[in-house]
Parts: sequence; structure tokens; C-alpha cells
Amino acid sequence: MKRSEINKALRDMEEMTKACSFALPPFCSFTPEEWKEKGHDYDEIRDNMLGWDITDFGMNDFDKVGFSLITLRNGNVNLEKYAKTYAEKLLYIKKGQTAAMHFHWNKMEDIINRGGGNVLIRVYESTADGEFADGDVTVHSDGREYKVAAGTQVKLCPGESITIYPGLYHDFELEPGSGPVLLGEVSMCNDDNGDNRFYLPAGRFPEIEEDEPPYRLLCNEYPAAK
Repeated sequence: MKRSEINKALRDMEEMTKACSFALPPFCSFTPEEWKEKGHDYDEIRDNMLGWDITDFGMNDFDKVGFSLITLRNGNVNLEKYAKTYAEKLLYIKKGQTAAMHFHWNKMEDIINRGGGNVLIRVYESTADGEFADGDVTVHSDGREYKVAAGTQVKLCPGESITIYPGLYHDFELEPGSGPVLLGEVSMCNDDNGDNRFYLPAGRFPEIEEDEPPYRLLCNEYPAAK
């Protein structure tokens, strides 16, 4: 991706959080220049990769497969000093974008529609060899439990949520014509390095072509503390 595309995606997400009256923590407004002066008191942000993020799942087609996100809080399964067992994210999905089909080995999460349009989340149980199971899926949504056929897209309108259990394949896309969506994710501790199982091979961070200065640093770009 070009840096200019990333900058636009981050600005669009920033505007969406404002439109949904979701206030961001102070570190989300740090400029690249300000990050150069931040000391070890901000190591939790660096070590746990909090802040702005972009994924295109290694597909190099962000407008179709990928989304923008912000990790607001997280622990660290590899560093005992960070004792949080939970995480929280925001995800921004614009028209035409989808997320790659995947499940988590260990993480349980709630996906919440925080505002905007409607999101469709397709669900399958997984088999022991990582394939789609044919059986019905038990859906847990805002205190309601019900069953749907494998491959059903569960619609979440603003304010609605779904619980994603370990081993449950899921992807998501916008309901056509409903507009962009701000999603929340409240989960167990997040480990992108070891807890994601993609149905098809996928990556994580995009390769960046530096065609203009960064608007914000991504969570994998912070300079070390002095």
C-alpha cells in the first residue's frame, strides 16, 4: 500500500469515531514527531502494539480485503509484566471491504456494531483438520442463543453483538447499501502472532510504499524509547 492510502484510511477511521461519538485515548493523537520524544513510560503501547493499525491480509488489495483498526488495550501472552487478560479494539470497514475467513485457537471475543451501517458476519464451526463443519452453528448474541445453518451471515445492526468462540470460523462484510461500520472488539488477550488460523493463506501487515510522510505511526512502527 502507498503511505498516502494508509493516511487516508486512518483519517477516515478517525472521522468515523467522531461521527459515532467514540472518544479515543490520548496516544491515538500522537504525531510521528511526538513519538520520537516518548520515553519508557509509554513502553506498554510499544510492547503490546496498541494504537493505529492496517491490515490487508497480505492480499495487496486493501479496498477489497482488509480494514483499519485501533488496539485500545491489550495484555501480552509473552511478557509476564503485562497482566491484562483482556483486549479491546475498534475496526473500521468501508464500502467494498471484507475480512479474510479465520478463527482463533484460544481467544474468545465479542464483535459489536458501534455505529454506522450493518455488518454481516458469516460463521462456520471448524473440523479437527481446519475445514468448515457442515453442522449448525450456535449463535450467542446479546443474551440470545439460537442456531443457524453453516455459512449463514449473521446481521448486526448498530448496538448488536455476537460472541465468537475459539474454533469458530468467521469473516465479515457490510450489508450492501447500509454504509461504513465502526466495530468494537472486546476479547481475551490478543495474540496476532500465534492465535489466528486463516482458512486460506493470509498475511498481516501491508508492505508500504513511502509516497508521503505518515499521518500517524502504525503500531509496528514506533521508535524505541531513548
